[in-house]
Amino acid sequence: MNRDGLANFFLGLGLGVGLGLLFAPKTDEETRDILLDKAGEGKDFLKKQASELREQAADVVDKGREALNRQRDTLADAIEAGKQAYREKVEPLTNGQPTI
Repeated sequence: MNRDGLANFFLGLGLGVGLGLLFAPKTDEETRDILLDKAGEGKDFLKKQASELREQAADVVDKGREALNRQRDTLADAIEAGKQAYREKVEPLTNGQPTI
């Protein structure tokens, strides 16, 4: 959830609580119980969102790490192939004799 979504969530929560208090046909104790329940729901929602964000971040990090390792392996293979091609080109020219 991005920052705007989170801000909108809290804005809606605050407005809902305020309007609920103004128009509550229930007693003070019942209203407090309802507010505590809703606050608990909000807390659970935020914990769930935070957990999902952590999981998504871990997945992105893992995918990035895997991509980096693949690129490193590809680069190492390319460097080794370049060295081998160079050796194959230079050895026939020297025929085992020192170069000038």
